[in-house]
Amino acid sequence: MVQIHKKFNNDQVKDLLRHYVEQKIERKYLQEILGIKKRRFFHLVKEFKKDPEGFSICYSRNKPTRKISKDLEKNINRELQMEKSLIENPNTPVKHYNYSYIKDILEQDYAQKVSLPTIIDRAKQNNCYFPRAKRKVHDREVLTNYPGELIQHDSSHHQFSPYAADKWYLITSLDDYSRFILYAILVAKETSWEHILALEYVLCNYGVPLCYYVDSHSIFRFVQGRDSFWRNHYCLTDQINPQLDSFYNKRSSLSEISKSNKRK
Repeated sequence: MVQIHKKFNNDQVKDLLRHYVEQKIERKYLQEILGIKKRRFFHLVKEFKKDPEGFSICYSRNKPTRKISKDLEKNINRELQMEKSLIENPNTPVKHYNYSYIKDILEQDYAQKVSLPTIIDRAKQNNCYFPRAKRKVHDREVLTNYPGELIQHDSSHHQFSPYAADKWYLITSLDDYSRFILYAILVAKETSWEHILALEYVLCNYGVPLCYYVDSHSIFRFVQGRDSFWRNHYCLTDQINPQLDSFYNKRSSLSEISKSNKRK
Protein backbone atom coordinates (compact mmCIF):
# COMPACT_ATOMS: atom_id res chain seq x y z
CA MET A 1 0.00 0.00 0.00
CA VAL A 2 1.25 3.48 -0.89
CA GLN A 3 2.14 5.65 2.09
CA ILE A 4 0.34 8.90 1.33
CA HIS A 5 2.32 11.00 3.79
CA LYS A 6 5.48 10.35 1.73
CA LYS A 7 3.90 11.78 -1.45
CA PHE A 8 1.59 14.52 -0.15
CA ASN A 9 1.46 16.78 2.85
CA ASN A 10 -1.58 17.08 5.10
CA ASP A 11 -3.02 20.23 3.48
CA GLN A 12 -2.84 18.75 -0.01
CA VAL A 13 -4.82 15.65 0.99
CA LYS A 14 -7.42 17.73 2.86
CA ASP A 15 -7.88 19.93 -0.19
CA LEU A 16 -8.40 16.92 -2.47
CA LEU A 17 -10.92 15.32 -0.10
CA ARG A 18 -12.77 18.62 0.23
CA HIS A 19 -13.16 18.75 -3.55
CA TYR A 20 -14.59 15.24 -3.50
CA VAL A 21 -17.05 15.99 -0.69
CA GLU A 22 -18.18 19.08 -2.60
CA GLN A 23 -18.59 16.87 -5.71
CA LYS A 24 -16.05 18.84 -7.72
CA ILE A 25 -13.96 15.79 -8.66
CA GLU A 26 -14.77 12.12 -9.14
CA ARG A 27 -13.53 9.35 -6.89
CA LYS A 28 -11.60 7.42 -9.56
CA TYR A 29 -9.43 10.44 -10.35
CA LEU A 30 -8.63 11.01 -6.69
CA GLN A 31 -7.73 7.35 -6.23
CA GLU A 32 -5.39 7.58 -9.19
CA ILE A 33 -3.78 10.75 -7.85
CA LEU A 34 -3.34 9.39 -4.33
CA GLY A 35 -2.42 5.89 -5.53
CA ILE A 36 -4.74 4.10 -3.10
CA LYS A 37 -7.48 1.48 -3.30
CA LYS A 38 -11.23 2.12 -2.94
CA ARG A 39 -11.43 0.87 0.64
CA ARG A 40 -8.58 3.09 1.78
CA PHE A 41 -10.10 6.08 0.00
CA PHE A 42 -13.48 5.79 1.72
CA HIS A 43 -11.74 5.37 5.08
CA LEU A 44 -9.99 8.72 4.53
CA VAL A 45 -13.26 10.35 3.46
CA LYS A 46 -14.96 9.07 6.62
CA GLU A 47 -12.19 10.44 8.85
CA PHE A 48 -12.27 13.76 6.99
CA LYS A 49 -16.03 14.17 7.42
CA LYS A 50 -15.75 13.55 11.17
CA ASP A 51 -13.34 16.44 11.72
CA PRO A 52 -12.39 18.40 8.58
CA GLU A 53 -10.15 20.81 10.48
CA GLY A 54 -8.43 18.24 12.67
CA PHE A 55 -7.99 15.65 9.91
CA SER A 56 -4.40 14.51 9.50
CA ILE A 57 -2.62 11.79 7.57
CA CYS A 58 0.36 11.96 9.92
CA TYR A 59 0.55 9.31 12.56
CA SER A 60 2.81 8.38 15.45
CA ARG A 61 3.94 4.88 16.22
CA ASN A 62 2.36 3.28 19.26
CA LYS A 63 5.29 0.89 19.54
CA PRO A 64 8.97 1.47 18.85
CA THR A 65 10.48 0.01 15.71
CA ARG A 66 11.54 -3.60 15.96
CA LYS A 67 14.98 -4.19 17.42
CA ILE A 68 17.03 -7.35 17.35
CA SER A 69 18.20 -8.92 20.58
CA LYS A 70 21.69 -8.45 21.97
CA ASP A 71 22.50 -12.12 21.43
CA LEU A 72 21.51 -11.89 17.77
CA GLU A 73 23.53 -8.71 17.37
CA LYS A 74 26.54 -10.43 18.91
CA ASN A 75 26.22 -13.49 16.66
CA ILE A 76 25.92 -11.35 13.53
CA ASN A 77 29.09 -9.43 14.39
CA ARG A 78 30.94 -12.65 15.21
CA GLU A 79 30.10 -14.23 11.86
CA LEU A 80 30.88 -11.02 9.98
CA GLN A 81 34.33 -10.74 11.55
CA MET A 82 35.05 -14.39 10.82
CA GLU A 83 34.08 -14.02 7.17
CA LYS A 84 36.00 -10.74 6.89
CA SER A 85 39.31 -12.44 7.72
CA LEU A 86 38.64 -15.06 5.05
CA ILE A 87 37.66 -12.56 2.37
CA GLU A 88 40.67 -10.32 3.01
CA ASN A 89 43.04 -13.25 2.54
CA PRO A 90 44.95 -12.39 -0.70
CA ASN A 91 45.29 -16.08 -1.60
CA THR A 92 41.52 -16.63 -1.67
CA PRO A 93 39.87 -15.68 -5.00
CA VAL A 94 36.88 -13.83 -3.49
CA LYS A 95 35.84 -10.54 -5.12
CA HIS A 96 32.41 -10.12 -3.53
CA TYR A 97 30.42 -11.73 -0.76
CA ASN A 98 26.90 -13.18 -0.52
CA TYR A 99 25.50 -12.13 2.88
CA SER A 100 22.66 -14.66 2.57
CA TYR A 101 25.22 -17.21 3.78
CA ILE A 102 25.36 -15.53 7.21
CA LYS A 103 21.56 -15.48 7.28
CA ASP A 104 21.56 -19.25 6.72
CA ILE A 105 24.27 -19.80 9.36
CA LEU A 106 22.26 -17.88 11.96
CA GLU A 107 19.19 -20.01 11.26
CA GLN A 108 21.07 -23.33 11.23
CA ASP A 109 23.60 -22.89 14.04
CA TYR A 110 21.86 -20.38 16.33
CA ALA A 111 18.15 -20.90 15.46
CA GLN A 112 17.83 -17.14 15.00
CA LYS A 113 16.02 -15.45 12.13
CA VAL A 114 16.95 -12.04 10.81
CA SER A 115 16.35 -10.21 7.55
CA LEU A 116 19.09 -9.86 4.95
CA PRO A 117 18.98 -6.01 4.93
CA THR A 118 19.66 -6.06 8.69
CA ILE A 119 22.79 -8.17 8.16
CA ILE A 120 24.02 -5.86 5.39
CA ASP A 121 23.34 -2.83 7.61
CA ARG A 122 25.40 -4.33 10.45
CA ALA A 123 28.18 -5.16 7.99
CA LYS A 124 28.35 -1.51 6.93
CA GLN A 125 28.34 -0.32 10.55
CA ASN A 126 31.21 -2.65 11.54
CA ASN A 127 33.36 -2.08 8.44
CA CYS A 128 32.68 -5.59 7.16
CA TYR A 129 30.82 -4.67 3.99
CA PHE A 130 32.38 -5.63 0.67
CA PRO A 131 30.66 -3.94 -2.28
CA ARG A 132 30.82 -5.58 -5.65
CA ALA A 133 33.82 -4.42 -7.63
CA LYS A 134 33.05 -2.50 -10.78
CA ARG A 135 33.65 -4.70 -13.77
CA LYS A 136 36.18 -3.62 -16.34
CA VAL A 137 34.88 -2.79 -19.78
CA HIS A 138 35.79 -5.44 -22.33
CA ASP A 139 37.54 -3.88 -25.29
CA ARG A 140 37.29 -7.16 -27.20
CA GLU A 141 34.06 -9.10 -27.42
CA VAL A 142 33.49 -12.45 -29.08
CA LEU A 143 29.93 -12.88 -30.34
CA THR A 144 28.68 -16.43 -30.86
CA ASN A 145 25.40 -17.46 -32.42
CA TYR A 146 24.95 -21.08 -31.35
CA PRO A 147 26.33 -23.72 -28.94
CA GLY A 148 29.49 -25.42 -30.09
CA GLU A 149 30.75 -22.46 -32.06
CA LEU A 150 33.44 -21.57 -29.53
CA ILE A 151 34.82 -23.41 -26.51
CA GLN A 152 36.97 -21.49 -24.04
CA HIS A 153 39.65 -23.46 -22.21
CA ASP A 154 41.42 -21.96 -19.22
CA SER A 155 43.31 -22.73 -16.03
CA SER A 156 43.72 -20.71 -12.83
CA HIS A 157 45.90 -21.16 -9.76
CA HIS A 158 44.30 -20.17 -6.43
CA GLN A 159 43.73 -21.25 -2.86
CA PHE A 160 40.14 -22.17 -3.57
CA SER A 161 39.34 -23.08 0.03
CA PRO A 162 40.46 -20.78 2.86
CA TYR A 163 41.00 -23.86 5.01
CA ALA A 164 43.26 -25.59 2.47
CA ALA A 165 47.01 -25.49 2.99
CA ASP A 166 47.99 -25.44 -0.69
CA LYS A 167 46.90 -23.79 -3.90
CA TRP A 168 45.28 -25.84 -6.65
CA TYR A 169 44.92 -25.52 -10.40
CA LEU A 170 41.39 -25.33 -11.78
CA ILE A 171 41.15 -26.49 -15.40
CA THR A 172 37.88 -25.66 -17.14
CA SER A 173 36.30 -25.79 -20.59
CA LEU A 174 33.03 -23.98 -21.23
CA ASP A 175 30.81 -23.21 -24.17
CA ASP A 176 30.87 -19.49 -24.96
CA TYR A 177 27.25 -19.25 -26.14
CA SER A 178 25.43 -21.22 -23.44
CA ARG A 179 28.11 -20.70 -20.71
CA PHE A 180 27.72 -24.40 -19.96
CA ILE A 181 30.73 -25.90 -18.15
CA LEU A 182 31.82 -28.86 -20.24
CA TYR A 183 34.80 -29.86 -18.11
CA ALA A 184 36.19 -28.87 -14.71
CA ILE A 185 38.81 -30.46 -12.50
CA LEU A 186 41.10 -29.45 -9.63
CA VAL A 187 44.68 -30.72 -9.83
CA ALA A 188 47.64 -30.20 -7.54
CA LYS A 189 50.10 -29.85 -10.43
CA GLU A 190 49.42 -28.43 -13.87
CA THR A 191 50.83 -30.46 -16.75
CA SER A 192 50.25 -30.60 -20.47
CA TRP A 193 48.81 -34.09 -20.01
CA GLU A 194 46.00 -32.75 -17.81
CA HIS A 195 45.00 -30.35 -20.58
CA ILE A 196 45.21 -33.13 -23.16
CA LEU A 197 42.85 -35.24 -21.03
CA ALA A 198 40.47 -32.28 -20.77
CA LEU A 199 40.52 -31.83 -24.54
CA GLU A 200 39.94 -35.55 -25.06
CA TYR A 201 36.94 -35.56 -22.72
CA VAL A 202 35.31 -32.54 -24.35
CA LEU A 203 35.80 -33.78 -27.91
CA CYS A 204 34.66 -37.33 -27.16
CA ASN A 205 31.55 -36.27 -25.24
CA TYR A 206 30.46 -33.06 -26.99
CA GLY A 207 32.09 -33.20 -30.41
CA VAL A 208 34.54 -30.93 -32.19
CA PRO A 209 33.76 -27.19 -31.90
CA LEU A 210 34.19 -24.69 -34.67
CA CYS A 211 36.79 -22.78 -32.62
CA TYR A 212 38.81 -23.66 -29.53
CA TYR A 213 40.26 -20.76 -27.56
CA VAL A 214 43.01 -20.74 -24.91
CA ASP A 215 44.61 -17.77 -23.21
CA SER A 216 48.26 -16.72 -23.24
CA HIS A 217 49.49 -18.92 -20.38
CA SER A 218 52.93 -20.33 -21.05
CA ILE A 219 51.63 -23.90 -20.94
CA PHE A 220 49.48 -23.19 -24.01
CA ARG A 221 52.26 -21.78 -26.18
CA PHE A 222 55.76 -22.69 -27.32
CA VAL A 223 58.35 -20.78 -25.32
CA GLN A 224 61.83 -20.69 -26.86
CA GLY A 225 64.60 -20.62 -24.29
CA ARG A 226 68.26 -19.81 -24.80
CA ASP A 227 68.97 -23.19 -26.37
CA SER A 228 66.63 -26.06 -27.02
CA PHE A 229 66.19 -29.17 -29.08
CA TRP A 230 64.33 -27.15 -31.70
CA ARG A 231 66.65 -24.20 -32.18
CA ASN A 232 70.04 -22.89 -30.98
CA HIS A 233 70.12 -19.15 -30.49
CA TYR A 234 73.73 -19.02 -29.27
CA CYS A 235 76.44 -21.19 -30.78
CA LEU A 236 79.48 -22.34 -28.85
CA THR A 237 83.07 -21.65 -29.99
CA ASP A 238 83.44 -25.01 -31.74
CA GLN A 239 80.09 -24.55 -33.48
CA ILE A 240 80.99 -21.20 -35.07
CA ASN A 241 82.18 -21.21 -38.69
CA PRO A 242 84.16 -17.96 -39.10
CA GLN A 243 84.93 -16.37 -42.48
CA LEU A 244 88.63 -17.28 -42.27
CA ASP A 245 87.82 -20.98 -41.91
CA SER A 246 85.41 -20.84 -44.82
CA PHE A 247 88.09 -19.10 -46.91
CA TYR A 248 90.68 -21.81 -46.18
CA ASN A 249 88.14 -24.52 -46.89
CA LYS A 250 87.28 -23.00 -50.24
CA ARG A 251 90.98 -22.49 -51.06
CA SER A 252 91.86 -26.08 -50.27
CA SER A 253 88.97 -27.35 -52.36
CA LEU A 254 90.08 -25.18 -55.33
CA SER A 255 93.69 -26.40 -55.06
CA GLU A 256 92.54 -30.01 -55.07
CA ILE A 257 90.46 -29.36 -58.20
CA SER A 258 93.43 -27.74 -60.00
CA LYS A 259 95.74 -30.64 -59.07
CA SER A 260 93.27 -33.15 -60.41
CA ASN A 261 93.03 -31.24 -63.69
CA LYS A 262 96.84 -31.19 -64.11
CA ARG A 263 97.03 -34.93 -63.61
CA LYS A 264 94.55 -35.40 -66.39
